Amino acid sequence: TIEASHTAQTESEKKLKDDTARREELQANQKNFFKNREELSDRMNALDKEVYRLNAQREKLEESITARINYMWNEYEMTYGTAKELAESGFGNDERLQEAAQLSKTKRHQNITRLRTEIRNLGNVNVGAIEEYQALKDRTEFLTKQRDDIVNSEENLREIIERMTLRMEKQFEEGFRQIAASFNTVFTQMFGGGQAILKLTEGEDSLEAGVEINVQPPGKKLQSMMLLSGGERALTAIALLFSIQQLNPAPFCVLDEIEAALDDANVERFAGYLSEMCDKTQFIVITHRKGTMNVANTMYGVTMEEKGVSKCVSVKFGDDPLGEAE
Repeated sequence: TIEASHTAQTESEKKLKDDTARREELQANQKNFFKNREELSDRMNALDKEVYRLNAQREKLEESITARINYMWNEYEMTYGTAKELAESGFGNDERLQEAAQLSKTKRHQNITRLRTEIRNLGNVNVGAIEEYQALKDRTEFLTKQRDDIVNSEENLREIIERMTLRMEKQFEEGFRQIAASFNTVFTQMFGGGQAILKLTEGEDSLEAGVEINVQPPGKKLQSMMLLSGGERALTAIALLFSIQQLNPAPFCVLDEIEAALDDANVERFAGYLSEMCDKTQFIVITHRKGTMNVANTMYGVTMEEKGVSKCVSVKFGDDPLGEAE
């Protein structure tokens, strides 16, 4: 019997470790999810700043291009379109140049001298204006493409966050409705009547809203959980714990002095309900209450028959549904 008890204890410890590892994995996944959400938000803020910087740089480039065009007009009285046409044609279609070719050599030299004088009177001419404009235009197109890529990335990230948020809200609201319905049922069984209402704070986002717990024990009015006595609050909290546990029943559960604040009558209700749940979950209960021990099928304890020597004792009561108790 002792070997069987040790074997059962070993299996229970193994199950406890597995359940603890699973809970830690779920907690880690939850932390990673919120961490990813924060990273996405930080990245979106960085993209907003980059878009603002690129827009400012584009405005500066556009101002530079406008200044170049104004310079061409002020210095040469030539528009951008005219300069572009002359550059593409190589000046071969200019009638004035063709007419000058028909003049005598002396006349041509006179015209050249006159034109050179006029050019000198014009002052310095930026012969690389067209090339500079083309370079600025290429740079503008490159930056515009980058800005468009950033804007598209921002829109995609916003869509991803929105879909994730909607999915989270839907899962949370569905789970909360199930827990609220289960809470009312468990509360009624625990208290032998009454009702319990679990709802979110009104006017707030469901993922950020607070939770309100209003209960009505038998013979009392509906009121906030915080207005109940200590024992009633403890029993209400136990009912809420069991209602959450029913949403996704765990195969193994450890309860440590959970019913310590309850009176004897409520301890019996707690123990009775715990017995009903043992068909889905195995419970190990650390307790000093007789009412809970009465529904256990196996009890483990530590005794000191000799001074300074501790000894483990196990007692098997029967086939009651409760898993284990101490």
